Amino acid sequence: MAPLVRVQNFMLSTDGFGAGEGQSLERPFGHANPADLASWAGATAHWPNRTDPGGTYGLDDYFTRDFANNIGAEIMGRNKFSPQRGPWENEDWKGWWGDDPPFRTPVFVLTHHPRPSFSLSDTTFHFRDASPQEVLEEAVEAADGKDVRIGGGVATVLEFLEADLVDTMHVAMAPVEIQRGERFWHSPEDLTDRFHLEVVPSPSGIVHHLFWRK
Repeated sequence: MAPLVRVQNFMLSTDGFGAGEGQSLERPFGHANPADLASWAGATAHWPNRTDPGGTYGLDDYFTRDFANNIGAEIMGRNKFSPQRGPWENEDWKGWWGDDPPFRTPVFVLTHHPRPSFSLSDTTFHFRDASPQEVLEEAVEAADGKDVRIGGGVATVLEFLEADLVDTMHVAMAPVEIQRGERFWHSPEDLTDRFHLEVVPSPSGIVHHLFWRK
């Protein structure tokens, strides 16, 4: 089977926003509370950032387990990697994730301001000023037969959808409204011209949306 281009564990509010206004170092999701979007995943046994034993099993845990399943590379936008805008003020910033990022693959960061690659633990970050198609070609090669994950944020996932490069997508919709910020869609049905859609509610209150190409 050919490698897939996947969006996995992409978190949205019920009104279709992936982040609020005013992202900063102190507030990575802007005015939105990240716990409102992500607490379902953090509660599971297989959340990649879990450092203590325990956690829930079941439907939500299935999706956190699947996050890394057969992934060989990730592509993310500059805004997911850093709160900085424009030219790099310095290159000391190594991402939000500390010395042991959860990706464990090559990661390609889309930016108009490239900088040298670096590695933390078993993750290497590369910075590319290139089109979605060009970066995907490089990521597919780096993935060595495994799938490529489009990690976000909103603008990056939209870029790859508009270029018709996404094969499957998992969106976890949280029962909260953000009202302003980075909007991904007005309705999940916006994508059903190109994708099948299956909607699976979880006891946690999260509603999982599964898309795959028609």
